[in-house]
Amino acid sequence: MLSDPFKSHFLFLILSFSLCVSQTLALNSVPEPDASALTYLWPLPSEFTSGNRTLSVDPDLSLAVAGIGGNSAIVRAAFDRYRAIIFKHTSGISIFSRFTGRSSVYDITKLKIIVNSDNEELQLGVDESYTLFVSKNDGKSIIGEATIEANTVYGALRALETFSQLCSFDYGTKSVQVYKAPWCIRDKPRFAFRGLLLDTSRHYFPIYVIKQIIESMSYAKLNVFHWHIIDEESFPLEVPAYPKLWKGSYTKWERYTVEDAYEIVNFAKVRGINVMAEIDIPGHAESWGTGYPDLWPSTSCREPLDVTKNFTFDVISGILTDMRKIFPFELFHLGGDEVNTDCWSSTPHVKQWLQDRNMTAKDAYKYFVLKAQEIAISKNWTPVNWEETFNTFAENLNPRTVVHNWLGAGVCPKAVAKGFKCIFSNQGFWYLDHLDVPWNEVYTAEPLEGINDTSKQELVLGGEVCMWGETADTSDVQQTIWPRAAAAAERMWSRRDAISTGNIALTALPRLQYFRCLLNRRGVQAAPVTNKYARRPPTGAGSCYEQ
Repeated sequence: MLSDPFKSHFLFLILSFSLCVSQTLALNSVPEPDASALTYLWPLPSEFTSGNRTLSVDPDLSLAVAGIGGNSAIVRAAFDRYRAIIFKHTSGISIFSRFTGRSSVYDITKLKIIVNSDNEELQLGVDESYTLFVSKNDGKSIIGEATIEANTVYGALRALETFSQLCSFDYGTKSVQVYKAPWCIRDKPRFAFRGLLLDTSRHYFPIYVIKQIIESMSYAKLNVFHWHIIDEESFPLEVPAYPKLWKGSYTKWERYTVEDAYEIVNFAKVRGINVMAEIDIPGHAESWGTGYPDLWPSTSCREPLDVTKNFTFDVISGILTDMRKIFPFELFHLGGDEVNTDCWSSTPHVKQWLQDRNMTAKDAYKYFVLKAQEIAISKNWTPVNWEETFNTFAENLNPRTVVHNWLGAGVCPKAVAKGFKCIFSNQGFWYLDHLDVPWNEVYTAEPLEGINDTSKQELVLGGEVCMWGETADTSDVQQTIWPRAAAAAERMWSRRDAISTGNIALTALPRLQYFRCLLNRRGVQAAPVTNKYARRPPTGAGSCYEQ
C-alpha cells in the first residue's frame, strides 16, 4: 500500500515523464535550428524542448529535497555553490530592494531536487543522467516551478550546472531570468570517462590552482581529473613508505603532502569528478633517483628505472600501497610510454642480467610493465597504460588493461578489436599544449572513429584532453585549457548525431563563445575561441561573444 506522499510523488513522475516524452517526440521532427534560435547550453543536452516564455527567478530561491538521496550534503553544498553563481550579480540589488521596501513577485521561487539513491560511491560509469523541468507555477502545472530528478547525487550535480546555464542576469529588470521556458530536459553522458590531464611535474601548481581547474571541469561536465603527478623532471608527492622520494621535487616549497592529495580527491568528489593518479614508469622516472640513487641503473643511465633490482619493484609497491589509501578511483595510470632502453643494454650489470635470462632490452621493457601491472592489480586497481605498451606487446598485456591512445589515429579500433578498453587522446587534436590546434578540430575529433561494431564501441570508455606542463604554469594554464577543452567535453557528453552534423560555425561556435564568456564571468581565465593560436589575448577591441 503506497503512502499518500509517495502516491503524489509517483503521480508527479509519471505525468512529468509523459510530458517530456511527448515534447521530445515533437523535438525529433524539428529541423536543425539556425543561429538565431540557438540554445546557449554547453554541453548540449541529449534531449530537450523549450518554449517562448521568460520566467523570473527569486534571488531567495529555496531548495526542497525528496527521494532517499535528496538530503545529501553533496546536493546541499552544490545548491549553495550554484545559487551563489546564479545570483552573484543580484545580491546587492536584493538587499537594496529590502531596504527600500520594494517587493517583487517571481515565477520561480523554489528548486526541487529528487535523488532516488543514497549511494554516493563515485566510480567509472556512475549514473549521471537527470531530468530537469522549468515551468511557471500557475497553480495548474503538475511540473511545478523547477524540478530536478536524478538517480544519483552526481546526476543532480550535472542538472544543477544545466539549470545555472539557463539562468541569465537581465540588466533591464535587474533580475535573473530563464528564457525560452518552459524547459523539459532529459540528459545523460555519451561516454563514462570524460577526462582532463594536468601535468604537475614539468611545472608545480599550487593546491588552489588545481582546485580552480577541477571546479572549471565541472562547468563542462568533465568527470575525470587525470593527475600526472610525477615525471622525470620532479617528484613532488609525499610517499610515507619512501620519504626520500620527494627530494626529487624542484624545491621544498613545491610539494604535495598526503593531506593535500586527500583534499584534492575530496574536493573533486563533491563535484562528481574522479581523480586518476599516474606514475609514469619505467621511462619517465629519473626524479625518483634523487632520493634513492639505487633506482638508477647508473649515474650515467638514470632512466629507465633499474629493471634488475627487487628494490625497484619494492618502491613501486610502496608507492602504490600509499596511493591506494588516497585515490579510491578504480583506474590507475602506469604510464609506459617513450621508454628508451638503450642505456640498459650498455650498463654492465643490466646487460649481464639480460644475458643471464636470454632477454633483449625490449623483453625487459615488457617484463617491467607486466610486473608493475601485477602490483597494481594486487591492490585492486585496473591498470591504464599509454599505447606504446599495446603497440609493442599487446598479446602479453593483462586483459584488464585500458589502452590510452595518444600518438595518432587508429589505436582504439585495434585495441577494442582485441578486447581491450580504450581512452582516446589523439595528440593531433586533444593535446592542449599543441597551441596551433583550433577549436573546430578539437570539436570534430571522434573517439569512435573507425569503430562501427556496437559491441566494440562500448569498449571505448571515452576520451581525455591533456594539459602537458612544459609551457604552462599558474600564469597561463587556464587560458591554455579553456575554451578548447570544452569543445572536447561536448564531444564526450552530447549525442553524436546532435553534434556531428550541420555547419558548426553556425551551430556550435556561438554557443562555445557564449560558454567561454560564462567561464570568464565565473572567474576562469578562458582565452578567446577563434585565436589562431590558443591562449593568445584578443587582437583588438570587441565583444567577448565574438572572439
